[in-house]
Amino acid sequence: MTSSARSLQLLQELTAIGIALSAEKNHARLLEMILEQAEHFTNADGGTLYSVTEDRRLKFEIMHTASLNFHMGGTSGRSIPFAPLPLYDEQGNPNMKMVAACAALTRRTVNIRDAYTSREFDFSGTRAFDQKTGYRSKSFLTVPMTNHENEVIGVLQLLNKREPDGSDAIAFSHQDQQLVESLASMAAVAITNKQLIEAQKLLFDSLIQLIANAIDEKSPYTAGHCRRVPVLTDMLAEAACHTTEGPLANFTMTEQERYELNVAAWLHDCGKITTPEFVVDKSTKLETIFDRIKLIDTRYEVLKREAEIAALRRRLEARFGADADVTNDPEYRRQLQQYAEDREFLHRCNQGGEFLSEEDKERVNRIAAQRWREDGLEKSFLSDSEVYNLHISRGTLNFEERQIINNHVSVTIKMLESLPYPKHLRRVPEYAGGHHEKMDGTGYPNGLKREQMSIPARMVAIADIFEALTAKDRPYKKPMPLSQALAILGRMKLENHIDADLFDVFIREKVYLRYARQFLAPEQIDDVDPARIPGAVTH
Repeated sequence: MTSSARSLQLLQELTAIGIALSAEKNHARLLEMILEQAEHFTNADGGTLYSVTEDRRLKFEIMHTASLNFHMGGTSGRSIPFAPLPLYDEQGNPNMKMVAACAALTRRTVNIRDAYTSREFDFSGTRAFDQKTGYRSKSFLTVPMTNHENEVIGVLQLLNKREPDGSDAIAFSHQDQQLVESLASMAAVAITNKQLIEAQKLLFDSLIQLIANAIDEKSPYTAGHCRRVPVLTDMLAEAACHTTEGPLANFTMTEQERYELNVAAWLHDCGKITTPEFVVDKSTKLETIFDRIKLIDTRYEVLKREAEIAALRRRLEARFGADADVTNDPEYRRQLQQYAEDREFLHRCNQGGEFLSEEDKERVNRIAAQRWREDGLEKSFLSDSEVYNLHISRGTLNFEERQIINNHVSVTIKMLESLPYPKHLRRVPEYAGGHHEKMDGTGYPNGLKREQMSIPARMVAIADIFEALTAKDRPYKKPMPLSQALAILGRMKLENHIDADLFDVFIREKVYLRYARQFLAPEQIDDVDPARIPGAVTH
């Protein structure tokens, strides 16, 4: 091959490796490619790649010697046991005796014909290695890797350039040095770009988790929800990708798509940052700034007092004299019994539950119609607002408060759609904004039906519901047993509120059990019989 042809070939190879370095996403593989190509260009027998650490040392990333079949670090799976090389000693003086440190400190290439005859650098470690292995380290080409900001981020060191026939080690030529310096420059840019991308991703992920944690911290009753939903969503996504049965048998997600879904799950409730605490934290139906059930307790005490007074009057009027003991008055005892029963009933109604019967609502109305006196004025025992809130059928929120809570999804979508996403994150608003939609179109905020929602969006919806059902930190309910939560989820499948295919994967792959073992209290994890779960496919 002529000299010009060889130069053209090297230029083409250098261009190709530059493109490859820019495209490589795996950091270990990127470093491996740099060292391999440097060895290929120069016909070197081996080499070492160092990275500069924040504490000003050179960390061994990869060590390779072909003739010894020696490979550590990088993609080898074998860690390098050697301590990093210091760039400065304890007094702060530059370490100019180590060739790799010298190249990093001076930002200049060091080309050594024979390490054994060098008086400028300390090669005692190299000699010890040779004595142990029987190797003969001779020529060294040590090149600093400098990025676009003129910062040294690493050192590329090549060992023993071989004759074309693979025999004796010879010195690295000036052309070798130019080639490796060009490669090192491209490599430094590629590494820096990757580091910048990773740093931006770390910052982005940290900000996402910061927002989610702020929402969780806003209310002691939902602490952990925003942290648990992403975990459960990822478990369901993994199960859907691995299932070999049913309509999702061919469903797959790339690593990038899984990350996009994870971001959406972390941010699914970001709109709650605008939701008032008094609504989020409403633990009973009558709670506002305080629980108004205490006012009702006070009224019953007033009623008891008035009943006692009335009983005393009856005794006096009957001329019972000293025997006028009101506790023996039948009407008085009946009234106290009724007050106690009604009071206990209102306490039960005040707690959020899954269902309030029409009969219970009528009883609330009858109690409300009773009269009592306050500040000399006679009024209904319960106010219209109290009756309205005690009539809440499910949970503790009335219609208006529920609308405030529901609005968090619209706010979430608005907030997320305002962000300038890179291409691989553009579906985050859709995934996050669908967690309260139902497959039959009766959900909110957009009334989407199943076919209008992506599979990942339906995953977030199931994860959000199951986390809420099993959470042990909610103010309006006790921790729910696993079997009960699955029964409710199963009924939601039959009612076409959640995705049926994903529910089947959730049950069949025992996603619920993996999650329960990680997050539920031991007493919540009861025996689950899939045959008794509504809608579960057991065959």
